[in-house]
Parts: sequence; structure tokens; C-alpha cells
Amino acid sequence: MTKKIAFGFGMLANQMFPAIISIFIVVLVQSLGFPGWMWGVVSLVPRLFDAITDPIMGFISDNTKSRWGRRRKYVMLGAIIMGVSFIVMWQLFKDNSLDYNFYYFLFTSLVFYLGLTIFSVPYVAMGYEMSDDFHERTNIMAIAQFIGQWAWVIAPWFWVLMDDKDWFSSSEVAVRELAVWVAIICMLFAMIPAIFIKGKSTINEDYESITFSSILKKLRTIFVVNFGEAFKLKSFRKLCIATFLVFNAFQTVAAFTYFIIVYYLFDGVTGPDGAWWWPTLFGSVGALVTSFIVIPLVAKMSKILGKKKAFMVSQSVSIFGYILLWFLFIPGKPYMFLFALPFFSFGIGGLFTLMMSMTADVIDLDELQTGKRREGVFGAIYWWMVKFGFGIAGGLSGVIFSIIGFESGALTQTEEAITGLRLFFSGLPIFGTLIALYVMYDYDIDEKRANEIREQLNERKNSLTAIK
Repeated sequence: MTKKIAFGFGMLANQMFPAIISIFIVVLVQSLGFPGWMWGVVSLVPRLFDAITDPIMGFISDNTKSRWGRRRKYVMLGAIIMGVSFIVMWQLFKDNSLDYNFYYFLFTSLVFYLGLTIFSVPYVAMGYEMSDDFHERTNIMAIAQFIGQWAWVIAPWFWVLMDDKDWFSSSEVAVRELAVWVAIICMLFAMIPAIFIKGKSTINEDYESITFSSILKKLRTIFVVNFGEAFKLKSFRKLCIATFLVFNAFQTVAAFTYFIIVYYLFDGVTGPDGAWWWPTLFGSVGALVTSFIVIPLVAKMSKILGKKKAFMVSQSVSIFGYILLWFLFIPGKPYMFLFALPFFSFGIGGLFTLMMSMTADVIDLDELQTGKRREGVFGAIYWWMVKFGFGIAGGLSGVIFSIIGFESGALTQTEEAITGLRLFFSGLPIFGTLIALYVMYDYDIDEKRANEIREQLNERKNSLTAIK
């Protein structure tokens, strides 16, 4: 349990940074005047960069020889880089030119996402290595997601802090100062797995070289061979596609929540007399529901129904939640949307609890077929799909803002722009989730198959041990 909780604190850091970024980035539009295309670029480019570095980091992590194991030192190093660069990234001033702020933020965010790669790829691989048991893997991920969800409970309250003039004179000042505290605390959380989750020595393992020159020579293996071998596995391919569709449809419209509440429910009025804490309640209550209701229910469903059926049920419930949100965003009655949150929260709440557990099962299948144990590679490729899609989602958000005629920094928005926001907010995730359900319909690694694979791996390992 100590190791599970330590792994969970890493997940808290891993989710807190993007949770805060999703809030702080609104300042780029509202206070610093970034037009839609700049929003799209600063959302898309760093994540595309991140998606390129992830597979390389997976290869490095899997082939590291160290008496501390393959993962720990990278988790520690990545935590430090993330913390320092996050502080620097948000030191933005309105007095600087728009172009300067754009290029400054773009460059420093590349450094932050490099640190995120160095941390997150080995960190995720740690979780895959923690257990061989079919259901225990789900328990590990459920505990990690339970702790990680507190990022989404806490982060929305930053809206209240940033809008409170007794605390900060403006939102840009708030972002600069809050970034320091967020970075330090999250950096410490990110270090916890490196301290408490020990790995066995790999000094004497027969791994591939990870010098700079050898990695350059292995780029084809990293990006072509490994990807090809991974996506030959039908089950893994389905996990990646389904996650891409569900998560990135959600991410594309996530920022719209704030604008729908402010401009549709409160006609552009913020502060105590307007939207004030309602965007906070949307995120915070949703995360609390996810932590205390959704994740335990999904973990229970997984044991009773199996992981695939639990996925199908949880995502179907989330579709109902998105439909409810279309009807329960009611001007003058903002509290009504709270009734949709328990259903809406099943989407993302059930997604990674199950998908990360199922990825560990697929890694066993890969080892059976190839003889290689590649948690880092598979974790990197899986999250490559997530992050690549996340970048597309950020760019698509900017495109949608432009299409619907949303005006950055305006006190009010046109009726067409608000209706467009609401249509995309409910419609796009429903569309993505329906396709994901179709993709996962014939996913074929159930408990029986997973146990058969595990038994074959154990027999092979015992045979090799006897020979030695």
C-alpha cells in the first residue's frame, strides 16, 4: 500500500501540472490578448514535441543499466526540470509585446514538456511493473487515479483566487505568483515515487546501448520498428485509438466550460456578482464525484464484469452526462449543471483507471511474442497517442474559437458564438465516445486470456532459470 500511495502522489503531480495549465492558459486569451491561432500554436507545438521525445525516453528508460533500477533517477531528474521550468514559463507581463510573450511562452513550454517526458515515461512504466496480477493492476491504477483526481478538485479553485482582487491585482499577476507555489509543491510530489518505489539493479542486464550516438542510430528502431511491433498487437491498437478518441475529444472542449458558464449563464459577468466560483464548482465537484464514486465503481465493475465491459458501461454513462449538460446549462439556474456531473464524470474517471491496467496486460502479451519486456516503450507509445491527440485538441480548440466567432477578451459574445460553444462542448465528446465504443467492442484480452499469458511467461522464465 505504501508503494501504491507513493505511485499515486506521482500521479497527482502528473495531473496537477496539466490541470493548472488548462486554467492558467485562459489568461493568454483574456489578459494578454492571444488570438485563437496563437492559442492553437502554443497548445499544439509543445505537445507535438512532447510526443516525439516520449518514444525516445521510453527506449532510454527500458535500456538503462543502474543499481537503482531503470526508472528512479529519471523520475527525480524530470521532477526538477518540470518544477523550475514551470515557474519560468509563466513569468509573462502585459507590458511586453504580444509577439514577445508568444515566443517566450512557446520556448519555455518546450523545456517544461521535455521535463515532463523525462518524468512521466519512466513513472508510468513503474506502475506497469508493480504487479503481475490481472485485478491488482486495476487496484494500483484506481488508487493512483483516486489520488491524482485531487488535482482536478484543487485546480478549479484557482479561478476564485485569480479573480479575487484582494489577493491579486490582475490575473496575469496571479499566474506569475501562483506558478511558483504550484511548481514547488508538484515537484516534491513528483519526487516521491523515485524515493519510495525501488527497482532492482540492472547493471548486469543485457540491454542496448543508450549513448547519444547509439540512440541516433536507433531512431528507426524507436519510431518505426517499435511502433510497428506495438501496433501489430490488435488489443494495444484498440486501447490507443479508444483513448485518443475519448480523452482528446474531452480535452478539445474542456476549456469551453469556463466560457459557457461566464458568457452563457452569467452574460460575461465574473467576480462575486457573476460567474465567480461556478467554473470552480464544475471542475471541483466533478473531480470529487470521480474520486469517491466513479473510480471505486469502475474498479468494482472491472472485477465483476471484466475490464472491457466496465469500459463500455462507464463511457455509455458519460454520453448520457454530456446530453444532460446540454439541457442543464440554464441561465439563472447555474446549480442545475451539478446534477449532470455524476454521469459526465464517468468518461475520464473510468478511462485511465481501466486503460492503464489493460496496457499492462498487453505488455505481457508483447513479452510472450517477442521475449522483450518493454514497459517504457509501450507506455511511451500509449501516451504518445494521448499527447499527440492532446496537441491536436489544443490546436482544434483554437480553430473552433475562430469558426464560431469567439472574440478574445470581449465583455460579451454573440449568440452564435455561445451556441457554437455549447454544440461543440456536448456534441464532439459524444461523437468521439461512440466511435471509441465501436473500436473496443471486440477487445479480446479478458481475465482468462491474461492469466493464460501470465502462466506461459512464468513457465518460460522457470525453464530459463533451470537451464542457467
